[in-house]
Amino acid sequence: MSAMQSSYLPATTESIAMAQEAKDASESILILYRVLEDPSSSSDAVRTKEVAITNLTNYLTKENRAEELRNLLTQLRPFFALIPKAKTAKIVRGIIDAVSKIPGTSDLQVSLCKEMVEWTRAEKRTFLRQRVEARLAALLLESQEYTEALTLLSGLIKEVRRLDDKLLLVDIDLLESKLHFSLRNLPKAKASLTAARTAANAIYVPPAQQGTIDLQSGILHAEEKDYKTAYSYFFEAFEGFNALDDPKAIFCLKYMLLCKIMVNQADDVAGVISSKAGLKYVGPDVDAMKAVADAYSKRSLKYFETALGDYKAQLEEDPIVHRHLSSLYDTLLEQNLCRLIEAYSRVDIAHVAEMIELPIEHVEKKLSQMILDKKFAGTLDQGAGCLIIFEDAKTEAIFPATLETISNVGKVVESLYMRSAKIMA
Repeated sequence: MSAMQSSYLPATTESIAMAQEAKDASESILILYRVLEDPSSSSDAVRTKEVAITNLTNYLTKENRAEELRNLLTQLRPFFALIPKAKTAKIVRGIIDAVSKIPGTSDLQVSLCKEMVEWTRAEKRTFLRQRVEARLAALLLESQEYTEALTLLSGLIKEVRRLDDKLLLVDIDLLESKLHFSLRNLPKAKASLTAARTAANAIYVPPAQQGTIDLQSGILHAEEKDYKTAYSYFFEAFEGFNALDDPKAIFCLKYMLLCKIMVNQADDVAGVISSKAGLKYVGPDVDAMKAVADAYSKRSLKYFETALGDYKAQLEEDPIVHRHLSSLYDTLLEQNLCRLIEAYSRVDIAHVAEMIELPIEHVEKKLSQMILDKKFAGTLDQGAGCLIIFEDAKTEAIFPATLETISNVGKVVESLYMRSAKIMA
């Protein structure tokens, strides 16, 4: 047996069954490695090895052995020469996907993709290289390496457009849209999304990809403050991801609730949550949005700040929710301040801060910003630490009319001058 241990196992269904019946995952992994060492390249042996690779990938993923998965890709290179290119692509992408399921492997995934890009370039496997490059661009986007991702995508888009590979083009255009959105370039993000939609209209798009298109559409509409349209896109994306049991569904639901709050329909939030689909996702993300909706309904900054503190991960660390909630918080703060100061012509800033239960510096800064934005007429007397509110100056209706008349007379004189100049010439 010891001699057998060091040698290969024949690539047969019996060997695969032996691996599945082994007492633990480590032993199954050892058996499958030995199956892959079988030098036979008959069609049966190759088929069995493909099954062995799939099983081995699953075992290594469950055991979180990311480095071994990376080495497996290198070890399999001679085997890739024996099988069709499409199968090679499937195995390579399968192993890269497997590594992505293991937590804390972002850097490893980037270096693995870069290695595979080099290999596919040397082997002239264009189809596979483009897909691995698209994956690499997505990883670079996640790790906020925006410049490198943009350079990679720019070259890739030109190449894929030339080959007219619509399915990959949809993926790449979507990635480019997300990248431009991260760089705060909204016009380019919208242009890339339109390109993705155009390519998607020409082919059958898998539901997950259609969901991603709808999700990105919703995000861009929300950015333009068109929350009603954004809601309908998020709803479409949620339906798609929910049917697939995709974890992205919870984000879509969260953004749907965000849109309801932003259009002043915070009371509808409870209804959406208690729907059949909503109840499936009850958890901290939904609770966070519920807390924000409650605070908004009560117009309470205190509750709002408590919600932000209690659900920091769900609200502050989600860049999309965070951006919209910041503007919501500002609106709420302005409404509260205006309501408090309208009864006064002169009031201590400390008193306003006490009533609104916020730090003085915070209130003073906000009041000065509101004065500059002409939200109300007044001035801050910082020496006395008080706010002086001016009476609304009533503008005489005759002044704008007089200005318009003078402007029209000016235009007449100008045109007469031009005519006389032509006659004189």
